[in-house]
Amino acid sequence: MSRPSNQLFDTYFTQPAMRAIFSDQGRLQGMLDFEAALARAEASTGLIPKDVVADITAACRAELYDLDELAIAIGSAGNSAIPLVKALGKQIAARNETAERYVHMGATSQDVMDSGLVLQLRSAIELLESDLVRLADALAEQAQRHASTPLAGRTWLQQATPVTLGMKVAGWLGAITRHRQRLLEIKPRLLCLQFGGASGSLAALGDHAFAVAEELASELNLNLPDQPWHTQRDRLVEFASLLGMIAGSLGKVGRDLSLLMQTEVGEMFEPSAPGKGGSSTMPHKRNPVGAAVMIGAATRAPGLVATMFAAMPQEHERSLGLWHAEWETLPELCCLVSGSLQQALQVVPGLEVDVGRMRQNLELTKGLVLAEAVSIALAQRIGRDAAHHLIEQCCRRAVEQGAHLRQVLGAEPQVTAQLSTEELDRLLDPAHYLGQSQRWVQRAVAEHHAFKP
Repeated sequence: MSRPSNQLFDTYFTQPAMRAIFSDQGRLQGMLDFEAALARAEASTGLIPKDVVADITAACRAELYDLDELAIAIGSAGNSAIPLVKALGKQIAARNETAERYVHMGATSQDVMDSGLVLQLRSAIELLESDLVRLADALAEQAQRHASTPLAGRTWLQQATPVTLGMKVAGWLGAITRHRQRLLEIKPRLLCLQFGGASGSLAALGDHAFAVAEELASELNLNLPDQPWHTQRDRLVEFASLLGMIAGSLGKVGRDLSLLMQTEVGEMFEPSAPGKGGSSTMPHKRNPVGAAVMIGAATRAPGLVATMFAAMPQEHERSLGLWHAEWETLPELCCLVSGSLQQALQVVPGLEVDVGRMRQNLELTKGLVLAEAVSIALAQRIGRDAAHHLIEQCCRRAVEQGAHLRQVLGAEPQVTAQLSTEELDRLLDPAHYLGQSQRWVQRAVAEHHAFKP
């Protein structure tokens, strides 16, 4: 019997390498790696004979097991470890009946599953770190390239004062750099062994317990926590929260990009490719398909993070149902974020920028976006309130007359008495009202380059 496959959207929403980590085979291998390491640890501490380790380890290969049979057995067992350990015992017994007695000694199902999950998460973090570095490099390059490219800043979806495209991209870069820092900081807390036995005391291993725990953590290259964490799920929830933030920051990139791609704006575009972004009916369409994934992941992630939070108040020493709620939630978060990152990596290096359209859009308000610049300059000569009131009247007059603000200001004696023609021309040039935009780019890029994990 073959199980149904759900891969229709995987290439769009998920990185194949991340999906492989959290595939059925990937889950099994993580648990089997725990069992093999446990045997080695117990043998090295004298708890089990050393000559059984080779047969136990040889059976700890995921390809030896029938996933369909395990899937059916899980439905009755209540978790994946119970039927897997039984199947593992059979595999070992076929090689060495004596060795079968020592498999899984002192461990419980949750030790196997949680430690296996942590091993998967370590691989997932390696992928995320690699992709975040590549994305940050691409963002830094684009930010520097467009450090002085003026475009309209937008607040409440309305044109505000000019900024630069580099400044906007530097904002995206800064968030990615902070997420890289957070990911580095979280690893010592997250990548730790789960090993507590039935209810956390490891009583079944007697005096060997702590020595086995230390050796097992060393075998798996995981940290040994202060105590088992069967129902203390803060480590996993912290990681889920970070994944949610990464998804949100990538969603911000996707949202900004999709707005800039709107027909009425047309300032920046995803790179074009054959068959990309087309419509089933409209030949002219160029849809922001990468941005859609980034926005979609950012929309789905909060619900998954909320599930992880909701599963935190777990009962006593082992939980009923709340632990189960995590099983697919955290892997799905990893897969979503990985897919969003893949889209960002396809989009950012090849961004198509229409500088001419940016200049045209800055002129849509006929100078109104630079009213603040004139008001600030005038305030130094006639006072803030008087300047603000005067320029506000000029702006209203420009709108009513359909005239450019420069024309109205040039005809206003109270303005021309204070500001020369040259001063007005300069004040109404977007390139001269970009503030610290270029410095923000320099700082964001410098922080990116300074961060060395």
